[in-house]
Amino acid sequence: MRTVVIGAGLAGLTASIRLLEAGVDVTLVSKGPGGLALSQGSIDVLGYRPSRVTRPLEVLGALPGDHPYAVLGTATVRESVSWLGQRLGLVGSPATNLQLPTAAGAIRPTALAWASLAAGDVRDHTTFAVIGVQQVKDFPAALIAGNLDRTVFDGRELRAGFGLVDFEARDGEQDPSPVHFARALDDAATRRRFASAVAAAAGTADVVLVPGIVGLDDPGAWDDFVAALGRPAAEVAMQPPSIPGLRMFQRLLDDARALGLRHVQGSLATGFTHEDGRITGIEVASAGHSKHIRCDAVVHAPGGFESGGLGVDSHGVITERLFGLPLTVDSLAGLTEPEVGAPQPLFEVGVLVDADMRPLGLDGPVHTNLHVAGGILAGAQRAREKSGDGIAVASAWRAAESILGGAR
Repeated sequence: MRTVVIGAGLAGLTASIRLLEAGVDVTLVSKGPGGLALSQGSIDVLGYRPSRVTRPLEVLGALPGDHPYAVLGTATVRESVSWLGQRLGLVGSPATNLQLPTAAGAIRPTALAWASLAAGDVRDHTTFAVIGVQQVKDFPAALIAGNLDRTVFDGRELRAGFGLVDFEARDGEQDPSPVHFARALDDAATRRRFASAVAAAAGTADVVLVPGIVGLDDPGAWDDFVAALGRPAAEVAMQPPSIPGLRMFQRLLDDARALGLRHVQGSLATGFTHEDGRITGIEVASAGHSKHIRCDAVVHAPGGFESGGLGVDSHGVITERLFGLPLTVDSLAGLTEPEVGAPQPLFEVGVLVDADMRPLGLDGPVHTNLHVAGGILAGAQRAREKSGDGIAVASAWRAAESILGGAR
């Protein structure tokens, strides 16, 4: 069974690993590194509907029938997200949301997160010391602390103060990117110097909040930092590129490669061949020539508008760019609302699928061995609901299970 997976985001990597675990031959085609660097390094299942959700699985059954979760079902969401969390060693559960501080001092609900992020759960702490770094410009400690200090969560008043440390992770570097700073903290001696500087500024709060930059490649960096600090601490994910998100991407990609993944990187899937209602191969643009990859099944996980999986031309015509799949709406007209914060119908445009994640036309599945997953699916306000990660994982899992069922 030869399967091509298109897209290296959360959905594409989830499908790849699930298939590889079962012994399937998988080729991953990706034009870039996917969207995990834009994520928070956590798995959102459902954060708002429209008010804050504390127990996501209890709400999924009440979603509209065209929502991806309504097609997938609660059991698939529970099983797939739990599987991924266990594989990555994340903290949490799809049944109950963590409540984590953000880099703006708000509280965001999410189901699973790295232990370094989950340690800041405001359900478990009341007082916080927010410690910024003079050399890291995108972590406004005073703003974060000020907003947390004005927050009443679940009937409890949170309290927060802030401090600022002057810390050159590398000599003479006064304005490093978060990635460069995180890589510097992969060094144990540098990390312990940083812990000492943070400890001196932290005061006596329940938990110390630091920027989410404590190491990128060293899996033991966080535990080593907390041991050196000598008190409870948590990372706060920053704006992209998010170090916790990059950690998740690299960990998933490393796992897939260890299972035998063939990864065609930096290459765009540009076309396909088909016969008798089945995809037989994918055309991939490579340097100087085009490559044809034969396959028995395809998982198409290119994302939506944000990644180019869906496109809009100068006439406002919306298309799925690779396979020309039918969409719920094919015209941009009337799909945006002028009111700031209002639900935008544009974001619900996408592909309708059957229970096996096969895209549907008027007469049933468009191609019987083509499955889609992630942001290309119709029916969800992902950013507003905080549902995109769970949809990506569950739809990719279901697509993989469908392929495995056919192989069996």
